[in-house]
Amino acid sequence: MEETLKIINKMQADGILGKYAIGGAIGASFYLEPTSSLDIDIFASFKEMGSSLDPLRPIYDYLLPLGARPENEHLWIKGWLVQFLPAEGGLCEEALSEAVQTTVRAVPTWVMSAEHLMALALKLGRHKDLARVERFIEIGSYDQSKLDDILRRHNLIDKWKAISDK
Repeated sequence: MEETLKIINKMQADGILGKYAIGGAIGASFYLEPTSSLDIDIFASFKEMGSSLDPLRPIYDYLLPLGARPENEHLWIKGWLVQFLPAEGGLCEEALSEAVQTTVRAVPTWVMSAEHLMALALKLGRHKDLARVERFIEIGSYDQSKLDDILRRHNLIDKWKAISDK
């Protein structure tokens, strides 16, 4: 993963990508025991990038000459499938702005906070996302007061009650 993150950091340094944060299962693996995932979800703001009809064009134009290969909605970058996702909407934008800086074998990167990962998983509500929230609850690797604040501001209290009551 380090080589993939080096490319993503170079994209950021070269102005192709603004602030980004790792989300999804790989993001959660920074807080939980790793689970299998087919890809790295990179959330970023695309407001300044490309046209509204083709916002990923600058990313593809940058990565394809470096050997990246498209596969459906992903790009193979240095052995990892990467999906670039827009950080749109209040919760996602907040998760991006409050992302935590960390390192992967000395490579700097950004990852969403545990609380934002939980809130996004609740919002999506898929079985695999709710299972991830349950793992966070079991391990307790989050700040309940911070989570409560996020859930309240983004109208997710009812979804939280439904899963935390189990």
